[in-house]
Amino acid sequence: MLDAEQLAALSPEEIAGHLAGPPEQRAAFVRAAAETGIADAQAVYGQMLLDGVGVAADAPAALGWFMRAAAQHHVMAINMVGRCYDLGWGTTPDKTRAAACYRIAAERGLDWGMYNYATLLALGQGVAEDKAAALGWFRKAAALGNAKAINFIGSFHEDGWVVERDMAAAALCYARAAQGGDFRGAFNHARMLGAAGKIEDALGWLRRASASATPAFVDKAAAWLAASDIAAFRARGVQAIRGPSC
Repeated sequence: MLDAEQLAALSPEEIAGHLAGPPEQRAAFVRAAAETGIADAQAVYGQMLLDGVGVAADAPAALGWFMRAAAQHHVMAINMVGRCYDLGWGTTPDKTRAAACYRIAAERGLDWGMYNYATLLALGQGVAEDKAAALGWFRKAAALGNAKAINFIGSFHEDGWVVERDMAAAALCYARAAQGGDFRGAFNHARMLGAAGKIEDALGWLRRASASATPAFVDKAAAWLAASDIAAFRARGVQAIRGPSC
């Protein structure tokens, strides 16, 4: 394992060479850098442990590395500590601690911190429900290009939370979120297209949503499509959201 002095002596080309190898080699190199106290490496190695990339998945160890980076004020690591407490990755779920971490990351300008904190504010989880404040944070994240935040703003317009109900504004947000790669945005965009009679376009966006959606979301979306008033959604939408293997 490389020590701090050896790491500092590496050229950019040598560093690129270490990172261009197989996942196990990359993980070993990142861990070496993390062990020397480099916050960026600690945050990246934590993510590798969380995802099981190049190393065996180990959520408690991932949380430990995120905490070490967070102690050095690494903003993404602070957000990831929040994620671990929010979702119970490597620890007992604690929405209050999650909200506190998200707020710090949000106030330091991280769009994901803004999105995550706004989500807890909107749902009243770990913090008092405050949809007006949530919308404010979603808008800040959206201004930084966060597609998931843009999708959530669409929900505010569709459901009339804080703002007047405005389906045209909701549809615009969903379209932007879909184009930004958010699978929920793609599904919501497809809903709007289907309601407007643009079935083939809608089915195309359902297929795109299926490519990155979580299994739980696919199941929920398929159930909604199966009960839809739109015949094409019932006949072809379920297959589109479940993907070609179905």
